[in-house]
Amino acid sequence: MMKNLITRLLSVALMAMSINTALAEDDFDYAELSLEELLEVRIVTIATGTAQKITEAAAVTTVITANDIEAMGATDLDDVLESVPGLHVARNSVTYSPIYTIRGIYSEYNPEVLVLVNGLPINTIQTGNRGPVWGGMPIKSISRIEVIRGPGSAVYGADAFSGVINIITKRKDDIDGTEAGVRAGSFNTKDVWVLHGKQYGDVDVAVMLEYHDTDGHDSTVQEDAQTQFDHAFGTNASLASGPVSMSRQNVDARLDLGYKDWNFKAGFQGRYDVGTGTGLAQALDSVGRYSSERINADLNYHNDTSVENWVFDAQLAFLDMNYKPENDQRLFPSGVSFGGEAYLDGYIGNPGVSERHTRLNLSAIYKGFKNHSVRLGSGYHYADMYKITHEANYGINPYTGTPLTTTNVIVDLTDTPYAFLPEKNRNSQYAFIQDTWDISEQWQLTTGLRYDHYSDFGNTLNPRIALVWKPSEDWTAKLLYGRAFRAPSFLELYAINNPVNSGNPNLKPEKNETYEFAVAYKASDDFQLGVNLFYYLAEDAVDFVLNPTSDKIIAQNERRQKGTGGELELQQKLSDKLLLVANYAYQDVKDRKNNASMGNAPNHQAYLRLDWFPMNKLHLDTQINWVGNRKRIYNDTRDELDGYTTVDLLVDYKVNNNWKLAFSVRNLFDADRFEPSLGPDTSGIVSIPYDLPLASRTYYLETSHRF
Repeated sequence: MMKNLITRLLSVALMAMSINTALAEDDFDYAELSLEELLEVRIVTIATGTAQKITEAAAVTTVITANDIEAMGATDLDDVLESVPGLHVARNSVTYSPIYTIRGIYSEYNPEVLVLVNGLPINTIQTGNRGPVWGGMPIKSISRIEVIRGPGSAVYGADAFSGVINIITKRKDDIDGTEAGVRAGSFNTKDVWVLHGKQYGDVDVAVMLEYHDTDGHDSTVQEDAQTQFDHAFGTNASLASGPVSMSRQNVDARLDLGYKDWNFKAGFQGRYDVGTGTGLAQALDSVGRYSSERINADLNYHNDTSVENWVFDAQLAFLDMNYKPENDQRLFPSGVSFGGEAYLDGYIGNPGVSERHTRLNLSAIYKGFKNHSVRLGSGYHYADMYKITHEANYGINPYTGTPLTTTNVIVDLTDTPYAFLPEKNRNSQYAFIQDTWDISEQWQLTTGLRYDHYSDFGNTLNPRIALVWKPSEDWTAKLLYGRAFRAPSFLELYAINNPVNSGNPNLKPEKNETYEFAVAYKASDDFQLGVNLFYYLAEDAVDFVLNPTSDKIIAQNERRQKGTGGELELQQKLSDKLLLVANYAYQDVKDRKNNASMGNAPNHQAYLRLDWFPMNKLHLDTQINWVGNRKRIYNDTRDELDGYTTVDLLVDYKVNNNWKLAFSVRNLFDADRFEPSLGPDTSGIVSIPYDLPLASRTYYLETSHRF
């Protein structure tokens, strides 16, 4: 099925390549612009919903353009995000899905960061994050990435807790012709992409197709959860020491149509043959594989001319997503024994989820008041987890009511009370108001308030205030306050038959209050410096803790934390041929209940990127990324996890206006790198005591052609 789909998509793409298009103008060249001109293209919409210069936006923001992405030699979204100050990409043990950690707010399961694609959330209601089979996101279709560091619920609602990441895909003008390319790299990695953008009559058309196939890195896990059982019971079933399972095949297709005030976007993301990382239960599984498919469509209307002083926006959006096992998932390997029962084929559990999201968003901006711009908005979201599938060879047989004891029989628990999740839905409504007041030429005040009502846990109200002072063209200062919330996921609310953790339908939303102070200084046209300081208090964060009355692990609004820190950002054009981008971030996050470090996130991070143009058409890029030591959570007695430094190199050569060649090396010096594994369970056992290994040195070679 997947191969037929890929064949059809490639056929469409090759047809697009055959269309006669005019040669595009020479690509954007950093070497030709001053830093001031580079910064002028950094326009951000994520802070208030309207376009602003990044230095004047009512939030601490970062904008990464397609040219930045190309200059980095990035191959996936996560490569790009690691360059954002105060943002670190950690890893979940299951499928190695990314954990986006902003300013030290780290959670293995909870979505503390809201991820948007073209302004629409892609978080799931099952887990709250992007789902267990996210499988990465390719970068050739990305026009720019906008990141808020700090709360964003006053604009975006739920899950904009520690930050917001908005991925904006390319439109016709961003592509301006047809481009095709291929990439090959380590671990049997293969990539193919085709982009086409052209105007047909009054319709702007952009078509994008990207295909990715990899065996994934095979870094070794020395011990896993089954190793701990082997130690306890004298068995020898564990596959550790052994490699993580990191294979995957990705298909990404996008369509963007623009006609006058209307824009239609549609997309498909397919993830196939996805390895389970260190396994669903932190026990290595060499054969388990998952697949996932996402289909989205949204119709957008924007009008700023029909009614004087008014700008109108409307959006109707649809998203359907699912994940399911491609074959049996072994929570624990063949030969494992529990309760005297030997599971010869392994301890098998095959969960699958399908959910559907429908959204209607309406907003308007009124500019008729003197020195004020008022933005009003409201919307509706219906989320339906409409299909749960579950097979297992353990637990209760729903047809007999007795424990499963036949070791080689897998029973279908779908549509029974013994499925790991019940099928549920949620609807929510929201309304917001935001005022931007130009007090004077030097002062601007933005205030906003958003009300959200959820059918399953009630109401929440989130304000924001941003005071921006610009005493001269060279200085900008910001004083910011915001409150944010995270909605409990369905796994946290309703997972009554999960063998590890149980849900709690009485959960409240998590809350976060943040105070920020930011200063930006432009010393010259070729040098800019920024300093950001923050302090936040988080309440009612969800943890899975032991319930003494039932002896089960249950979700509770248990955690309280506070964080302080800051970020230093520097951009300098050292010469006509040399550009420097650097940042440093520090954070200290405390568990207020236990008076200890929250752990798992680096206290220090630093990033440096140097772009050099030694000769015409030749570009060299060097990136150095330092991730500091990571402390453990309060009940984890392991030593601090060592930090690491990686060096990435890119050499790209523009053969002519049409052909490009690029060679890159990531982790040039083959540094040993690890991300934290989960801390101890209630019995004090750490399932993967030596943490999650990351990829070794990796090579890529790519070429692209414009038609």
